[in-house]
Amino acid sequence: MNPAGKTIAIVTGANRGIGFETCRQLSQLGFLTILTSRDENKGKAAVELLLQEGGDLIYHQLNVTDLDSISRLVSYIEENFQCCDILVNNAGVFIDRGRSVLDVPLDVLQETLETNFLGALNMCRAFIPFMRKHQYGRVVNVSSGMGSIASMGGSSAAYKLSKLVMNGMTRIMADEIKDTNIKVNTMAPGWVRTDMGGPSAPRSLAQGADTIIWLATLPDDGPTGGFFEDRKPIAW
Repeated sequence: MNPAGKTIAIVTGANRGIGFETCRQLSQLGFLTILTSRDENKGKAAVELLLQEGGDLIYHQLNVTDLDSISRLVSYIEENFQCCDILVNNAGVFIDRGRSVLDVPLDVLQETLETNFLGALNMCRAFIPFMRKHQYGRVVNVSSGMGSIASMGGSSAAYKLSKLVMNGMTRIMADEIKDTNIKVNTMAPGWVRTDMGGPSAPRSLAQGADTIIWLATLPDDGPTGGFFEDRKPIAW
């Protein structure tokens, strides 16, 4: 918690969809929520919409694939709050739907891994030091059931591999900081009605964000290093 007494939450890729809903719920819980997005105009418009509903929100531009962009956000946090309590790594792309692992273009694979995995990794590297300093932190990595080896099939290899590696990173990171009060977990929101999920998806945004909020607000004796859906552990 920062010196002003506010719990600071950062959500990536939050101008729409599950990230937007996550910001809505976190801000309504009383957390100062920093909504980030690549597109500044869309991000600011999203914040304006949420401010009309009440809550405490700030916009900051962020491209998780750009280390300079991450550094600018770090500087902003240092200058204004000196801490980060909650980090939700939600930013992601799904641009190889249905493509075979044998012919998915390498640039598509690279872009997917850079956004979905390396983006989350670099955000953790940037903001977990703030959590260590204040002896508190909750990191939620938004994954997918498609990243589970237990149920993985063919096609969409770039997306599946990116989420698989995110899940592995979560497990490694949680173990390395298990002696701290920093919880690092990953979750699958299910098939949600978003631009990515499409209008036929059975789950609402609120349902998709529910487990994120649960993991972001875990008590000190809560789990770490887990993979969850609907607040329950699922197979890796």
